[in-house]
Amino acid sequence: MNQKSLKVLEFFKIRDMLVEKAESTPGKKIAMELMPSVDSHEVKYSQDETNEALTLLIKRGNPPLFGINEVRDDVKRAELGGMLHPGSLLKIGESLRVSRALKNYMRDTREDSSEGYRIIGNMIQDLGVIKDLEDAISNAIIGEDEISDNASSALRNIRRQIRAKNEGIRDKLNSIITSSTHRKYLQDAIVTMREGRYVIPVKQENKGSVPGLVHDVSSSGATAFIEPMAVVELNNQLKELEIKEKEEIERILLELSGMVAENAEGIRSNELLLSRLDFAFAKGKLALSMDATKPVFNENGYLNIKKGRHPLLGKEVVPIDVFLGDQFNTLIITGPNTGGKTVTLKTVGLFTLMGQSGIHIPADFNSELSIFKKVFADIGDEQSIEQSLSTFSSHMTNIVDILETVDNSSLVLFDELGAGTDPTEGAALAMSILDNLRTMGIRTLATTHYSQLKVYALTTDNVTNASVEFDVETLSPTYKLLIGVPGKSNAFEISKRLGLQDYIIDRARELLTKESIEFEDVLQAMDRDRRIAEENKTETERLKLDLQNLRDQLNKDKNKTEEMREKILQKAKEEARQIVRNAKDSADLIIDELKSISSEIDRDKGRRLQEAQDLLRKEIREKEAQASSGIKEVKSKKPPKNLKAGEAVEVLSLNQHGTVVTPPDDKGNVEVQIGIMKVNVSVSTLRRTEGKEQSSSLERSKSVKTRKAKAIKPELDIRGRNIEEGTFELDKYLDDAFISGLKEVYIIHGKGTGALRDGIKSYLKGHRLVKSQRSGKYGEGGDGVTVVELKNS
Repeated sequence: MNQKSLKVLEFFKIRDMLVEKAESTPGKKIAMELMPSVDSHEVKYSQDETNEALTLLIKRGNPPLFGINEVRDDVKRAELGGMLHPGSLLKIGESLRVSRALKNYMRDTREDSSEGYRIIGNMIQDLGVIKDLEDAISNAIIGEDEISDNASSALRNIRRQIRAKNEGIRDKLNSIITSSTHRKYLQDAIVTMREGRYVIPVKQENKGSVPGLVHDVSSSGATAFIEPMAVVELNNQLKELEIKEKEEIERILLELSGMVAENAEGIRSNELLLSRLDFAFAKGKLALSMDATKPVFNENGYLNIKKGRHPLLGKEVVPIDVFLGDQFNTLIITGPNTGGKTVTLKTVGLFTLMGQSGIHIPADFNSELSIFKKVFADIGDEQSIEQSLSTFSSHMTNIVDILETVDNSSLVLFDELGAGTDPTEGAALAMSILDNLRTMGIRTLATTHYSQLKVYALTTDNVTNASVEFDVETLSPTYKLLIGVPGKSNAFEISKRLGLQDYIIDRARELLTKESIEFEDVLQAMDRDRRIAEENKTETERLKLDLQNLRDQLNKDKNKTEEMREKILQKAKEEARQIVRNAKDSADLIIDELKSISSEIDRDKGRRLQEAQDLLRKEIREKEAQASSGIKEVKSKKPPKNLKAGEAVEVLSLNQHGTVVTPPDDKGNVEVQIGIMKVNVSVSTLRRTEGKEQSSSLERSKSVKTRKAKAIKPELDIRGRNIEEGTFELDKYLDDAFISGLKEVYIIHGKGTGALRDGIKSYLKGHRLVKSQRSGKYGEGGDGVTVVELKNS
């Protein structure tokens, strides 16, 4: 790639932004060396890598990358038999921890990443986890120059002896400096150190009065630092312990260095992979910060940037749409100064360089780029004082270099082509350069002020005009790029709004050629028609959107209606099926009762039993007929009005008959007595019935109660059950006992560990049917039995 173009298009600023996003020094080094690639496979791989990193950042957050270090030199030293310092081992341990943490990071992401993270997933999978070395370093090293007591039992023991010896020496010295015998000889009553040994400060004239070794004298000569003979041996022992400590630390460091040497290949491989992962996630973080997307690459030299924003201008910049290389290869952009022409050139060039470097671009999804082997840019003021070159000469020197090296796989960007010289000659020269590039099939973007180039674009195949919009009313550019529309200079309009006299502007119009005036009028008419067309398009889009919203709402209402209809029908069917089930349950119960007493009646009553069974079967058929028309009844039923207490009603939702206890309240809720129970139901679920139906319901309820009373026993034995099984049986038993009218029952749970007893007692405390409970008395089973008093039915 042309280095000058990389600088002009500000690619290196983007690269610096990428370096800032990397966590480690190795990752930053890779970012610093990043350059655009011309290999399509390499570009695609790098873009996929960035996209995977971006997706992981969005879904899982930042990966655990802190702690990646350059350890290659340290590993080499260990392989040669050298001893690594604690700081070097600490860096190796941190890198091993990052490798393991990344494994866990990816493992937690596997459920949604079977194919989504092929590149990064494979790199993390190739990381080696050396847990024994990581743990050994973590256990032994706690700082850049500090070894933990836990590094070995011998080191722990030595340090314990050192602490004890230090305390002994201090105690001995403290007794000396606090004694009345020696206090008068001391300069200060303190203990200090000289040459690693404990000493006390003694007045120079009294040093003969304190037996010991003189280790130092103060700068004034007034104080001698003496090691009393009483602690000389203790200090010697302390020195020996410190030597042992140093030897043990060296042994530990050599042992750890040996482990590093044994795993050298894996550590080096991890360093390369971690550096690459840090670089990949740096690209993802940069894409996230720029709100960037992955571009689509083609091999046809086609560019189609949708809502592109120059990454160095922030997110407030007006996005542009640019396309080139399909219907035309040359795009000539016109418009006022500071209108965004140069920014458009830089955006197209920079996006191309970013895309070919594997960096996402701040544009809408599915923006298209092509891979160009060379990108040339002649942008900005190239005047060179050192070389005595004018702006025109500098530009032309650059253009000559471009034309000598350009080929059909290049992208060329010209800013103000032909400027800096006579307008007529400059325009002619610009058209000749553009025509030469056009015939070679080279993708070219150029900005200009020359009207001749606007005509050239209108009259030449494969060349198209574009302009940056300018609002004459506010005298400011809108920065909106309009492809297919040549720009109008607006010089007269701008001058008039700025206060230039009309007669000067009129005279200027007279000096223009007739062709120039007509051409400007044509451009003005085109601009007016374009604005009208855009306004109409906006209104059409708004109406189209309103129509679509109405259509969506209608479809939503239709679907909601269908869903409600299905739910109503389903509910009606379910109620109908419930009617049949209830009828059959009642029939089975009555048949069982009839069978239980059939042996007690004589043959003459057998005929009456048969008649009763026939009547019962008839009732079942009637219930089934009622069920078959249940849907119709559910749809057509209306709630009864003016219900009063004592009226007989049927609760349709329960298929039961009862008596109104309280009339409907403000919310339409009614309290109904059904057998021995009182329930609150909605008035919409009731239907008035005759009194005989209620009495029939009561008779059936009494029949059930009588049958239950015959079968139920006043005791329940749940010994051997666990708490869950016991409470399940107990709950059913209490219901049956309550219905049968029992006042007191005995729950036999045994003594054992007491767990079942405690669980049963706890369960009975909040039971709705239990009035009180107590342990069994003497003769009732004692603690192995709980006696329960039931509430009145």
